[in-house]
Amino acid sequence: MSDGNGRTLLGPLNRVEGDLEIQVAVAAGRVSEAWVNSPLFRGFELILQGKAPMDALVYTPRICGICSVAQSVAAAGALAEYLQVTPTDNGRIATNLTLACENLADHLTHFYLFFMPDFARPGYQSEPWFEAIRERFRAQTGAAVNQVLPARAAFMRLTGILAGKWPHSLSLQPGGTSRALSTSDIVRLRMQIGSFRQFLEQVLFDGPLEQVAALASREQLQAWAAAHPHGDFARFLSVAEALKLETLGRTRHQFLSYGAYGQSRGHWFCRGVVGWQGNQLQPRTLDLDAITEDMSSAWLRGESAHPSVGHTQPDIEMPGYSWCKAPRLAQQVTEVGALARQVVAGHPLLLDLVREQGANVMNRVVARLLEFALVVPAMEDWCQQLIPTAAFCAPQSQRPAQGRGVGLVEAARGSLGHWLSVKDGRIHNYQIIAPTTWNFSPRDRAGQAGPLESALARTPVSGELHECLPIQHIIRSYDPCMVCTVH
Repeated sequence: MSDGNGRTLLGPLNRVEGDLEIQVAVAAGRVSEAWVNSPLFRGFELILQGKAPMDALVYTPRICGICSVAQSVAAAGALAEYLQVTPTDNGRIATNLTLACENLADHLTHFYLFFMPDFARPGYQSEPWFEAIRERFRAQTGAAVNQVLPARAAFMRLTGILAGKWPHSLSLQPGGTSRALSTSDIVRLRMQIGSFRQFLEQVLFDGPLEQVAALASREQLQAWAAAHPHGDFARFLSVAEALKLETLGRTRHQFLSYGAYGQSRGHWFCRGVVGWQGNQLQPRTLDLDAITEDMSSAWLRGESAHPSVGHTQPDIEMPGYSWCKAPRLAQQVTEVGALARQVVAGHPLLLDLVREQGANVMNRVVARLLEFALVVPAMEDWCQQLIPTAAFCAPQSQRPAQGRGVGLVEAARGSLGHWLSVKDGRIHNYQIIAPTTWNFSPRDRAGQAGPLESALARTPVSGELHECLPIQHIIRSYDPCMVCTVH
């Protein structure tokens, strides 16, 4: 639908969590500019004001029904800093297992139910691979569905063992987890993880996880696909090569990761920033004070500010085009997600792909699938580290009347931060920057387009815009969660 000023409105888009609208302008058969709108304001940051600090554990998981654990972990982290509580080793490990389960389940859902069904659409019916891909990945009725849904359901039973229920568990606490695990619980965890490993090795990869995790270059990735053609990973790579998905959604923004899965020291996937210097990737130290939220293109009042002192004041009369703020790190546009996480962590395969091609549709999906091979063996190790006779939650001995806390976590879609301020024993301010807030941000005061807006530019267009499959692939490569975006 054209709005009369040369822009075409796309949306609402299906197979996206929440509400999303995109406007594009087309010139010479390509997208020349794009504007991304998060059209639903929900107001959780305002709801939390005046509440007891511990109420954040009840409210924030309800921001989203598919990444509620990540919201819980971020809230618990902010409260732990405010309360000056250090989680126990068991609590930290159990939290990592719970978060890893949710993150990998999200990756599975994205690949099989959100992303791959687009290649089974009639627009590709002239391709030689179409019938095989359609039979395998067709939405709701493809052969993969009957394998994936039972495997996902069985894997998600981990959260029942670890946290009592999913979503919106209350067991994740500042001091660890209130759900202590017995020896038999740990045995059940190991059995469920082992069953999930079997599914991944037989269905997704057609080979051992450790071999996938060890892939270190584009050449090795291509050789793996040729040697393991019966896995869905190889099927994706064959389609990616045929359609040149590495040319779609290309950007060269800096990458951010808050660090994933806390260890006794540091993180399993390290914290940091990686930017570009010419054609080289350069790691940098993350300066959390350099994060700001720009509101010049949002229907919000206020100036650009760090989230610890920022506010959320809706005003539909403001001259914006989205409810989403524009997070920036050191005033630069920043991409988050599995690709950013693995680039920051220094995985050789993603470094090789990104140095050659930048961020793009193929690389974002490869990064998600790689995390199965990296994280499942780690989960097996974490289970071995649990000690049933030791404490799972540290006591909270004080509730200061004043204080601050920050909770940083890597959700499936990327970097999630909660900034908490307490005054007179009540929440004075609570600000959240979700992964899709980073990736789907609008233009900032300097006119810099957000990551998706930049990725859509130069996309080739033919036929009806609302049926343009390259645009669909680029959008879904970020796995947007719009309900989290403006929470």
